[in-house]
Amino acid sequence: MALFAAVAELAEELAGEPGKLKKRTAIAGAISAVHAAAPESEDAGLFALYLAGTPFAEADARKLNAGGALLSKALLAVSGANDVALTAGYRRHGDMGAAALDLLVASPAAGRAAELTLVDVADAFAGMAVAKTTLIRASLVEEMLRRATPLEAKYLLKLMLGDMRIGVKQSLVEEAIAVAANAPVEAVRRAVMLEADLAGAAKRAFAGTLAEARMRLFHPLGFMLASPVDTPEEAVERFTGKPEKVPAVQEKKPRKSKKTQSLDADAEEFSDAPSTDVIGRVEPVNAVSENVAASPARGVEAFLEDKYDGMRAQVHCGDAGQPGRVAIYSRNREDVTESFPELEEAFAKVRPEQDGALIFDGEILGWDLEQARALPFAVLGQRIGRKRVSNEWRQLVPVVFMAFDLMYAGGELLLELPLRERRNRLEAVVEKLVERVVSPVVVDERARDSQTVLFAVADGASVERLMISPSRLVESAEDIDRSYADARARANEGVMLKAAESVYQPGRRGLAWVKLKRELATLDVVVTGAEFGHGKRAGILSDYTFAVRADDGGLLNVGKAYSGLTDAEIAEMSAWMMEHTLEDRGFFRTVEPLMVLEVAFNNIMRSGRHASGFAMRFPRILRIRTDKPVEEIDTVERVEEIYQSQVDKPVEA
Repeated sequence: MALFAAVAELAEELAGEPGKLKKRTAIAGAISAVHAAAPESEDAGLFALYLAGTPFAEADARKLNAGGALLSKALLAVSGANDVALTAGYRRHGDMGAAALDLLVASPAAGRAAELTLVDVADAFAGMAVAKTTLIRASLVEEMLRRATPLEAKYLLKLMLGDMRIGVKQSLVEEAIAVAANAPVEAVRRAVMLEADLAGAAKRAFAGTLAEARMRLFHPLGFMLASPVDTPEEAVERFTGKPEKVPAVQEKKPRKSKKTQSLDADAEEFSDAPSTDVIGRVEPVNAVSENVAASPARGVEAFLEDKYDGMRAQVHCGDAGQPGRVAIYSRNREDVTESFPELEEAFAKVRPEQDGALIFDGEILGWDLEQARALPFAVLGQRIGRKRVSNEWRQLVPVVFMAFDLMYAGGELLLELPLRERRNRLEAVVEKLVERVVSPVVVDERARDSQTVLFAVADGASVERLMISPSRLVESAEDIDRSYADARARANEGVMLKAAESVYQPGRRGLAWVKLKRELATLDVVVTGAEFGHGKRAGILSDYTFAVRADDGGLLNVGKAYSGLTDAEIAEMSAWMMEHTLEDRGFFRTVEPLMVLEVAFNNIMRSGRHASGFAMRFPRILRIRTDKPVEEIDTVERVEEIYQSQVDKPVEA
């Protein structure tokens, strides 16, 4: 049987290997060797799963329920070290697994021979998932660590924390499985997408049964993402390019002309294309890379929708095998169904025999029932993460689901259909369901603990919970600009533009969808504290807390940011803050308020989290203002002005 040591040793090798192709070759070779040693076992699948950093398949709802506190206590018990040593190791590496290696190398475990198998780890994980007490989970972790070598312990902890940090994404493991089993990578990826089981896909790849994979509901599919643009003209440019004669289908990524910027999977840009007032032709090269079904002779149209300031989510419902079951997944793939019981009640009315299984993509919105408009995210945010939603919350922050795409219907995945057709199907489905997918404003809470799916109606009032995002074709930058102004007037964030012929690409951020969302005025702030980062920023002060000036001249914290600066700037900032520390609290340091930053943000919310009474949503650093003295930073009064200028601020009593 394969040892977990093989995973740990390969992970350590991959952590120091920058080349993606070399990583893939090494992973493929290891998976092939594990399969060859025991073709009938589950070892190859478990090997792939653990190397990708996941203890269970995505379709498997089990959780380890082991946080940092439990794992650190288990590590201290096994290593014999104290809190001071563990804290020093964590601070040195920014990683509990790496800290564990330091502690265990100096313990009796250093000379232990590897004996822990992949099946042993799988059994321990299964036990942790069903353990009824923390004590049982802790004992299972301790038993694994006592049997593990220091290197195995390092990667067991990383795996349990879900943070391998070896530069290996699941997509790379999928490629390696394809290489090891001599199977098409597209077939491997499709099997993983349909069944959400990487280990199962590995087994299918070696057995030659990838084509037999079938879609399962109740696991989140990847969300298609949009690239940001700053102006309507830039939005138009994204869909404009000079046509070239290229083959209709290309297996390899086509080369781009010198006049066209290269595309990056994380931050695509296409800013050298000529600008026009009409959303016209898409360059076929980019059409292939973005899977937009267009030809050189055909113009590309774009659908325009409001960009809502809610919570992106998927709704799965109508499964014949589990009638009445509803699952709602957030963008980070968490099951958030219990936070929105009125949506669960409503979508439970989708009938498998009549409506079939459905997967919607859309936005959960706080909804003003009287004004028929979205509530600000600051209001909706009060409900996110709540495990038990009372009638008071149902009335205070009602929610609806605003659908804008249909991912699965009629027994088939619709991702490869053009948006135009998906939209037509979505409209037909919503028209059929809208009057049925309803739920009461409040419920009889005495029935909440019963086994019934729906609770008794308390006041007879019900709300339509399924809506469809208005969408229309646009042609010009002027049209987009007017639509943006209208969207802001409706208290929405901005607008989205989506190529009408675009397919749905899970997890991709590309040219086919763009979002226009202008920033508010920026603020000049002063840094008052800094926190050590993680991973490659371990040992570096890189998370900054900052303040504005109060009426009496004092400083009041208003936010925290860690993005926007270059690695060189962060290194300089960290060194400066080390020298200007006022108080060292371990992971956090208060610093002399001398460093001024210019920060941008999506919006400002009232919040008790900071002394200023405000908090920024998605703050990011634009630049270090060495040219500005601390006396000239912005004031709380200025923050209040920006807050009051927002059309989407909450209504205040």
